[in-house]
Amino acid sequence: MTRLLDVENLTLQFDTDEGRITAVDDVSFSLEAGEVMGLVGESGSGKSVTAKSLMRLNASNAHYADETRITLHLEDGPVDVMALRGARELQVVRGGAISMIFQEPMASFAPAITIGDQMVEQLLIHTGMSKARAREVSIEMLERVGIADAAQRFGQYAFELSGGMRQRAMIAMALSTRPKLLIADEPTTALDVTIQAQVIDLMKDLVKEFHMGIIFITHDLGVIAQTADKVAVMYLGRLIEQGPVREVIRNPGHPYTRGLIAALPDLEDLDKPLTPVPGDIPSPLERPTGCVFHTRCTEKVGDICAREVPQFTDVTAGHRAACHIYGQQGGGR
Repeated sequence: MTRLLDVENLTLQFDTDEGRITAVDDVSFSLEAGEVMGLVGESGSGKSVTAKSLMRLNASNAHYADETRITLHLEDGPVDVMALRGARELQVVRGGAISMIFQEPMASFAPAITIGDQMVEQLLIHTGMSKARAREVSIEMLERVGIADAAQRFGQYAFELSGGMRQRAMIAMALSTRPKLLIADEPTTALDVTIQAQVIDLMKDLVKEFHMGIIFITHDLGVIAQTADKVAVMYLGRLIEQGPVREVIRNPGHPYTRGLIAALPDLEDLDKPLTPVPGDIPSPLERPTGCVFHTRCTEKVGDICAREVPQFTDVTAGHRAACHIYGQQGGGR
């Protein structure tokens, strides 16, 4: 496979009225072309902020650490995303090589502009197409994502489409520029289960057809199990486990990942009680020292959890977890 993206030591802080807070702390991962990576964690874990960093879309009060490196590998050579300056240079990644599907498409489409006009506008910005050709491509992409009467829908407004249709239109808009990387931020959260399945199947087909990479952000491990090739688990701005999706789900290496899996309903035992992860995710203003999960962990190994940040240790080949329960006895638990 061909390397598409390298993220190294991504650290991001925000200035707030209460002081500077850390939203993402020393995050590193890579993605190959044609690969789907699931980014999993509770609300407030830093998933969306991490994804927006790849396009430099975070607010003006954001501060990236000097050590942060984001490299996008394109046919013309590598692009140093952190070195891009100004809106014109950032067009390479904002809607060009990278597209993003947001969680709520109703908030992503301008309500007073038709779906088609918005699709055409971005093609005129990012490609050399004529307006007529951009219209043809937009209607064709609406058809490709399964929207019936695409030419008619092209002239409609977002409020005239159902939730599932708006999500498909958002996917069509994101894909019309033929991006190398698609970021899907909770794209199935607001949809019913039948539409969820259709969207997941659609994204799988598009990966095969366009050979693009996808970062799929969700809190739903069930969706990730059906969609992703590998998974990265995030908690309070830090990655705490990474590996092949089936390996991580069958043999979770971090107590937090085990907690997320234990919280899923068991359809084979409907009387089995749900077991939520104890406690709540702390505020970034009250970020714990040492392992950020130690305030909720039921498997602490002593004071070291509150004192030292755990480093990644191999659980199995290609499967790593950052937890002090590893490395004590030859890497075993």
